[in-house]
Amino acid sequence: MKLNEIIKNLENPVVSGDAGVEVSFITADSREVEAGALFVAVPGGVDGHQYIDKAIELGAVAIVAESAPTAEQVSKVAWVHAKRTKMVLAELANTLNDYPSDALKVIGVTGTNGKTTTTYLIHHIMKDVWRRAGLLGTIKFDDGLSDFDATHTTPGAVKLHQLLRQMATNECRGVAMEVSSHGLEQQRVGSVNFDVGVFSNLTQDHLDYHGTMDHYFKAKLALFEQMIAMKDAGSEKKSVAVINTDDNYGRRMVKEIDGRMSVWTYGMNAHSDFKFSKIRQTFKGTSFQLDVKEKSYLVQVPLIGKFNVYNVVSAITACAAAGMKVRDAVKSLAEAPQVPGRMENVGNVNGMSVFVDYAHTPDALKNACATMRELDPRNLITVFGCGGDRDNKKRPLMGEAAAANSEFCIVTSDNPRSEDPEAIIKMVEAGMIGKRYHVVVDRAEAIEAAVNFARPGDAVLIAGKGHETYQEFATETVKFDDRAVAKRVLNDFRVGDLKERMAKVKEQEDNAKKFPKPDNNERDPR
Repeated sequence: MKLNEIIKNLENPVVSGDAGVEVSFITADSREVEAGALFVAVPGGVDGHQYIDKAIELGAVAIVAESAPTAEQVSKVAWVHAKRTKMVLAELANTLNDYPSDALKVIGVTGTNGKTTTTYLIHHIMKDVWRRAGLLGTIKFDDGLSDFDATHTTPGAVKLHQLLRQMATNECRGVAMEVSSHGLEQQRVGSVNFDVGVFSNLTQDHLDYHGTMDHYFKAKLALFEQMIAMKDAGSEKKSVAVINTDDNYGRRMVKEIDGRMSVWTYGMNAHSDFKFSKIRQTFKGTSFQLDVKEKSYLVQVPLIGKFNVYNVVSAITACAAAGMKVRDAVKSLAEAPQVPGRMENVGNVNGMSVFVDYAHTPDALKNACATMRELDPRNLITVFGCGGDRDNKKRPLMGEAAAANSEFCIVTSDNPRSEDPEAIIKMVEAGMIGKRYHVVVDRAEAIEAAVNFARPGDAVLIAGKGHETYQEFATETVKFDDRAVAKRVLNDFRVGDLKERMAKVKEQEDNAKKFPKPDNNERDPR
């Protein structure tokens, strides 16, 4: 496509050089530049303006920048002087890919907790009802014909519009997309024309990046502001906001956008458009009543946890807002998939069950523990840690959440990254004063200790990493999967001598005094 065609939707660009030059692809990464590239210089932690000359040397035929060119630069390439190149990058990618989101029903899900599960459920319903649909999320991407591991929750603008075009080409009717606060603030979803935006909740997370909860909230609000701007600019889509009004920030979100776009609410409160009640749970799944206008539906899903009921109802509401029938969504979710690492049951042995969950915020961990408690185990043993180089204010809150909702905790490492795992754990311990817990720094040993300590009727919750198959340290990233480790330990139980195992359980019960009393803290010397 020619440069002048690619930039036709930009606001007052100043073009120097040959605007008719042929552009083969767009990039904001100078390392990707080859002959025929359009290089967009985006400011930020790494300022793309510093790499313009390198991009020219590598074969870029055109540059888009917030600065004007030198005489030497404009003699070599075409130059587009524009404002806010983060936004420009998304608009150019949208134009080059022939406005792919216009050809799809696009549902974007944002919030602190529940994004991955909700998008999985929406994608499942879409495939049942519409035969083919796309998925963009933390765990995987699906272009309608094949799926592959995700690299980011929300990919960069160029990759995102390419994926949307591939979905449209593959005859997908819709796409379910996780929309992270980072992705919103960095304009990764810029120029995407959403049909439905979902807001699940807002709890403390990412404050190392956003600074305050107010800034974090405004980053989420940006999804709906974008939808309103698209509508005001003439989009033919009937955009709908789907908001959880049981959440304080959800109610604030409604006040911010009500009257400017259509809003559908969900929750347990009496004023919800999609209201649920009468929740019943077992280890095998959950049922509840869903009231929509004057109709009631019995919803049955093979998922556990009250928080998952919120995810299920948000998925049903979003699909209804996108034009699907509520009864079709309800029917589809009776066969809902297990979301990897989201309250995933990895095994049951001798009456003891082990679950792995991605919970890595205080609220998510509290909810995960509460879900286990609702299943009435004899004891709940929780294994968890906190990641390094991230919001350290939540560490004692994580400790408090786990300790308050578990009979016993094992505190371990998560992804320590450049930090000392022991130092992270000490910050977690600050929230666990007076509670029963043990420290085992090595995560595999911590999981093994928890499973070995569990007795018939107990439940073990391994929280924090969920679907992840790696562990990040200061000098290396190693293969590590909570689910694989837990399954290996459980398999040892299955193949071991039952009498020997029961004798070990009896020995543990007899020596229970070795574990810390409720009023004493004890650190494992390892």
